[in-house]
Amino acid sequence: MGTFSIWHIVILAAVALVLFGGRGKVSDLMGDFGKGINSFKKGLAEKEDPKVINAEDTNKDKTTV
Repeated sequence: MGTFSIWHIVILAAVALVLFGGRGKVSDLMGDFGKGINSFKKGLAEKEDPKVINAEDTNKDKTTV
């Protein structure tokens, strides 16, 4: 019960191969994650245009279900 069977080793090897195989998939994934956070921060830092917000509000009022 305390030992690993062949299936445990195969599953662990497959997970390790997916995560660390190839050419740095984890580092590419983290780089993409960092780019997403930076663009999110830029979006929050931009000033909101009141004309755009008012246009969106009026479009919502016109649509009926």
